Amino acid sequence: MDSSGGSSSASEGPDRPVAGPPLNAAERDEYERLRKAASVRHRGPRYAAASVLMLLAFLLAPSAVVAAWVDSEVSDTDRYVQTVAPIAKEPSVQSTVTDRLTKRVVDTIDVAAITSATAKALKQQGAPPQVVQGAEALTGPLTSALNSAVHDIVHKVVASDQFAEVWDEANRRAHAAVVEVLTGDDSSAIQAGDDSVDLNLGTVIDDVKQTLVGAGFDQAAKIPDVDKTIHLFQTDKLNEAQDAMRLLDIIGTWLPVVVLVLAALAVWSAPAHRVALMATAIGVGVMMIALLIGLAVMRQVYLDSVPTTALPQGTAAEIYDTFIRFLRNSTRTVLVIAVITALAAYLYGPGRGARWVRSAAAGGTGATGRAMARHGLSTGAAGRWLDTHSKWTTGIAIAGGALALMLWNYPTPGAVAFVLGIVVLVLALLGILATASGTPEHPAAGARPVTRPG
Repeated sequence: MDSSGGSSSASEGPDRPVAGPPLNAAERDEYERLRKAASVRHRGPRYAAASVLMLLAFLLAPSAVVAAWVDSEVSDTDRYVQTVAPIAKEPSVQSTVTDRLTKRVVDTIDVAAITSATAKALKQQGAPPQVVQGAEALTGPLTSALNSAVHDIVHKVVASDQFAEVWDEANRRAHAAVVEVLTGDDSSAIQAGDDSVDLNLGTVIDDVKQTLVGAGFDQAAKIPDVDKTIHLFQTDKLNEAQDAMRLLDIIGTWLPVVVLVLAALAVWSAPAHRVALMATAIGVGVMMIALLIGLAVMRQVYLDSVPTTALPQGTAAEIYDTFIRFLRNSTRTVLVIAVITALAAYLYGPGRGARWVRSAAAGGTGATGRAMARHGLSTGAAGRWLDTHSKWTTGIAIAGGALALMLWNYPTPGAVAFVLGIVVLVLALLGILATASGTPEHPAAGARPVTRPG
């Protein structure tokens, strides 16, 4: 008796806590309250840090998209040529250029002086007064006919593929001039004044002159060799805009990286990672919508800033839409990625809809895999390995899709949809192969077998 009692005391040891009486209901409620309070105090700083990081990511996201767009336009010549190439093929732009060049050519020909000289010569030759008056009256018809003929020739040149090729090549050579405009310097192709930006047509005027001379309009050779410009933009804030462009050019490469790091840190520091990921994606998506709205507002501001006497509204609108179409496209791409990320984070959660989707997906892949196994297409050990490491394979598939988008040169919403489809297909195949191993389902780990009494 004594030895057993001593052995029992020795086994407990002097330092082991002695179990007290069980807690009653009131004591357990108080314990749970104190435990939750301690947990809240512990999570408070993490929530605060995550909130600050999220806010910074939200505010910087639009600037990151714009900065990346500006950087691509400045540093990538091919990208810039792709941006401006459609301008030469826009009907309204072609019409404006044709009208400007036609007026320039016709203005160099003094039709009134020609008809007056003709009438004077006829009068000196003793022609009847009716003939002299008829010669003087030819000023209007001749001007109209000349204008029509020159307009047709110029339009053929401007609407030709040769003009588009010359336009592209001229813009490729003038890409350095575009950089100078963004940095506030002047150029012969695109001029940045104190309050305006003008597009020079001198790169194509020589071709038009040669075509007109070849068609018999010798006066076209007398067109002065000066820059032919079209007024694009006028504002008293041009210097400030150029300063902003220079800043965006400097941070264009790193600001998107900073935003991604801030978003990742926000998700990592938050106690609830899935909820933080969903909140971050929703916030970035909202900011992309705000950026699209801002671009629409800026479009109207731009149209209001261009005098109708300098550039028709339709032409100005097409120029604006052409220049920013890649920015719009990038914004929509980020918006689509944000929506997909938020949806994926939701589907990993405990919501009823998320559980239903997961159950339906698992049921579909499981049924397909078991059918394959019944028909002799068992994946065996490989399938069992995929089933055991399903979390790893799922993560690798998702990470591969994200990496593909990061390496994609200027992804579009269509590219995002394509990559998403491939990732979903890969996940479905992994699920099918894992369930096609032919291994019967096992009870959950730690579960005890159920035996019948008796």
